[in-house]
Amino acid sequence: MLQDQIRNHIEPFIHQDGLTETGLPGVQLFRATEALPCVPAVYDPSVIAIVSGSKEAVLDGKRFVYDKSQYLCCPTSLPLKAGTPKASLEAPLYGVFISLNARIMNELSLEMENAGNPGIRTDGGPSYRAIGLSRWDERFSDALLRLLSLLSNEMDAAVLADVRVRELYYAILKGDAGQFVRDSFGVGNAIARSIAHVSSNLDRPLSIDDLAGRAHMSRAVFHRKFKDATTMSPIQFVKSMRLNSAAMRIAEGYPVNQAATDVGYVSASQFSRDFKRMYGQSPRQWSLAN
Repeated sequence: MLQDQIRNHIEPFIHQDGLTETGLPGVQLFRATEALPCVPAVYDPSVIAIVSGSKEAVLDGKRFVYDKSQYLCCPTSLPLKAGTPKASLEAPLYGVFISLNARIMNELSLEMENAGNPGIRTDGGPSYRAIGLSRWDERFSDALLRLLSLLSNEMDAAVLADVRVRELYYAILKGDAGQFVRDSFGVGNAIARSIAHVSSNLDRPLSIDDLAGRAHMSRAVFHRKFKDATTMSPIQFVKSMRLNSAAMRIAEGYPVNQAATDVGYVSASQFSRDFKRMYGQSPRQWSLAN
């Protein structure tokens, strides 16, 4: 299987658990050799491909378990929980994290539409538009292997990386989740634009009325369409984005007050209440536990 070839290819470049930079645009490798429970995270637009072991993501109670039979598509920024509960020294997890560049995805989507027949399959689509799983097909596997083969040759990487990233994006758009991924990057997707605005402005006041206005929708229509796309109401989504982002910062060693301020909280007591309600621990307890 090509996944096994990919693991054999990337393993020499990974020297510790966690993410490893590759020098290829938007591409990181990762490894986990111990079981980690699902904890708060914020995924930026990305595809996560597992070549050994399995990984989990939980969105609003819905669990996505994926391995080398399916890869995870997350075309919008999203607050969720993620972990590697089955990883171990005997059965390590290896994978590839691919950031999705909105400009390139938009260009490819438009070119596919202009070609007259996008050729995107819609069978076996994901449960939600905000996140979903896609089958490892031959096109995706081959494109990913071709991209990662550049790791061993700096000249090849300098000349070919952009072309092969584009080839991989095209394989994603042609895959099982292609339609929902393409819709998420479409210029007409007001919900995706709203999510991008929230993600980029967590430290500023965010009004649901303002978000609805930016989407050119009434508050009621915006609420319904937003929940259809993300499984959360706009208010829930904004709060989850802020708290998950703060939890990640605290786990990285940020002072609690700074983490709260960075994500838009002006009241330390309100932040502490919301945090404990969401995670069952105070921010300081979380800091000590992580």
